[in-house]
Amino acid sequence: MTQQVNYIRWFNELTIDDVPLVGGKNASLGEMYRELGAQGVQIPNGFAITAEAYRYILDKANGWEVLHEALDNLNPEDVNDLAKRARKAREIIYAAPLPDDLQQQILAAYKQLQNEYGEELSVAVRSSATAEDLPTASFAGQQDTYLNIRGEAALLESCKRCFASLFTDRAIHYRVDQGFDHFKLALSIGIMKMVRSDLSASGVMFSLDTESGFSDVVFITGAYGLGENVVQGSVDPDEFYVHKPTFEQGYRAVLRRTLGAKKIKMIYSDRSTRESTHNIVTSSEERNRFCITDSDVLTLADYAIKIEKHYSAKAGKAKPMDMEWAKDGIDGTLYIVQARPETVVSQLRGMMLEQYTLNETAEPIITGHSVGSKIATGTARIIENPQQLSSFKAGEVLVADMTTPDWEPVMKMASAIVTNRGGRTCHAAIISRELGVPAVVGCENATTTIQNNTPVTVSCAEGDVGKVYAGILNFNVQTTDLAGMKRPKTHIMLNIANPEVAFKTSFLPNDGVGLMRMEFIITEYIKAHPMALIHPERVQDANEREQLAKLTRHYDSPQEFFISKLAEGVGTIGAAFYPKPVVVRMSDFKTNEYATLLGGRWFEFDEENPMIGFRGASRYTHPAYAEGFALECAAMKRIRDDMGLTNVILMIPFCRRVQEAKKVLGYMAQLGLKRGENGLQIYVMCEIPNNVISIDAFSQHFDGFSIGSNDLTQLTLGVDRDSAILAEDFDERDDGVKEMIRLAVAGSKRNGKHCGLCGQAPSDYPEMAQFLVEVGIDSMSLNPDTVLKTTQLVLETEDKLAQN
Repeated sequence: MTQQVNYIRWFNELTIDDVPLVGGKNASLGEMYRELGAQGVQIPNGFAITAEAYRYILDKANGWEVLHEALDNLNPEDVNDLAKRARKAREIIYAAPLPDDLQQQILAAYKQLQNEYGEELSVAVRSSATAEDLPTASFAGQQDTYLNIRGEAALLESCKRCFASLFTDRAIHYRVDQGFDHFKLALSIGIMKMVRSDLSASGVMFSLDTESGFSDVVFITGAYGLGENVVQGSVDPDEFYVHKPTFEQGYRAVLRRTLGAKKIKMIYSDRSTRESTHNIVTSSEERNRFCITDSDVLTLADYAIKIEKHYSAKAGKAKPMDMEWAKDGIDGTLYIVQARPETVVSQLRGMMLEQYTLNETAEPIITGHSVGSKIATGTARIIENPQQLSSFKAGEVLVADMTTPDWEPVMKMASAIVTNRGGRTCHAAIISRELGVPAVVGCENATTTIQNNTPVTVSCAEGDVGKVYAGILNFNVQTTDLAGMKRPKTHIMLNIANPEVAFKTSFLPNDGVGLMRMEFIITEYIKAHPMALIHPERVQDANEREQLAKLTRHYDSPQEFFISKLAEGVGTIGAAFYPKPVVVRMSDFKTNEYATLLGGRWFEFDEENPMIGFRGASRYTHPAYAEGFALECAAMKRIRDDMGLTNVILMIPFCRRVQEAKKVLGYMAQLGLKRGENGLQIYVMCEIPNNVISIDAFSQHFDGFSIGSNDLTQLTLGVDRDSAILAEDFDERDDGVKEMIRLAVAGSKRNGKHCGLCGQAPSDYPEMAQFLVEVGIDSMSLNPDTVLKTTQLVLETEDKLAQN
């Protein structure tokens, strides 16, 4: 008598080694159900119909030969032929009856699952191909899934359709591309408790950042309803980041949140319709709040870290994971419904340097100072005033007289930036460096020479002179692997302010961040003057008050909006470089810049020379701004105390006198940021001649100095660095400026304090980088695009000094 074959495996009987038996999805679910349940990772119970059952069905129906006839000699590039053959293959499998013994086993297992979860149980019927979820190829989404299945007849019908979906058009084409034999794979089916996320939310998460490959975060996306919309990309989801190293130290904070539109959600259909699910429009209230709480985000991060650790331990190497989650609206539990290896970013090896070269020669139509080292092409769009910004399209070249902070959203969309005015420290130059966008500034007549709506090529790859050419020129990009690059003794740090590029930038060889400018986050993400958020009643324009209310409507208070946004932005950069130091400069807007923020004009003075006016430390304890500075400090305290990012060092800018330093530090201590407590270090910018002259006195109150060569040059030479007529006289290489820098370094060393330089000079001038090494500076902070070139120069200079 032939013994009956068992075609059912419960999740608690499966491990990840069972891929040939039940496919990647089911093997992973079984592995997690068995191994991680005790650690609190929730997996809905279920069972797998083995891949052998698929073969058994075709054996019993004599289906192999006709399946070969349908698929042999397939031309996958002929869309019509592919569709015709795929449809035939599906019909063959769907027509093959489920053998009686297989049916009985499926229904018996279903009954057992009903006994566990109740008679009203609905199940998900999910495909699990025996070749899916391999390290180099994800078969995710190639076969069909059936949700909210209830009753024996519906279950068996869904199983037949699921088996047939092994031959969807996309699955066939994908297997051909990946080099898999259609007849060597088989399909297993997973049948598991349906998580009622139709009444709550679901989504996808990764144990790394999917854009950069940065591995120290969990990246979570989510939307209302069943998970198919997020998986398929048909909805704009909420996004969350959690920092893994500090989470594992016991800190429980969401690093960053982005509210998605979430315009639709998938729910169960009425039983009278054939489709088991359908989409409905979400309410305005649902769109305007996050689909899950911070507590949920942290639970999911805990799951992700445990899952990644488990699979990494089994593999003997780091194993980033791609996971699907669902929250049950009835029991409130968060479940993992799938986990597989991440197969895109984790395949990248090393950090590659990009070098741009023009392949054609032409006469430039205009020249200026080059910013960055890239080449870009696009249609020129001349913007003469802020009212025209809305007409700008992504990928165009922004051509303007000059830019200001309120232009930054458009600058992010530009392929390149060209301005009439500005030097290497102007707004357009600073922001373009942050964004990694090439810019040519100080062209004098770009807006009149370049023709609007015509194609141009912008090149910053030809040295200090940036060039704009008419038409689209051909160029080449060469990449270099940075792995194993030698590190100098002088610390090479970065200037960075944009959280969106932080994870990617962290892969450059670096010793941390020497200057993180807070102003970028205030202009880009907060947009409003802090005092206008605290005192909206003093804003005398009704339209501005309405904008302030709209900006802050999702937060408990306008103040919480400011603190949260600033903490998330700065915290993201702190996390990107953790545990290396990240020096965060407290706000250093000038009055004219503050006045451009929403509501700002009602709180700022009109100054003849704001460059040496009410800025930096002088604002922090002044009645006109002390409340605003308190919000900045609250955000920094949250970053260090709640997020655990104790690598964040605070820095006070434009501190004119020692008395002023004492006053500011005393106020910060009152606000919970006391120097020395919880390892807090506070630096001061060394950018005023008095900072150098009185460096011994300043050393009594600060842990380090950061030389701001832009302002120090300006104030040493008496040159307004924004003055076009005096541009030639602004030069950091002047002997007097170099002597001030030398004295600052010597004074810092004399007092045992850290001394770095965060100005433009070493990024622009190789001889300045050499000079800084020679005088013994501890660190220099560079723009990301100059790190590799300057690092090489510093190494050479250190070698020469060692030989002398």
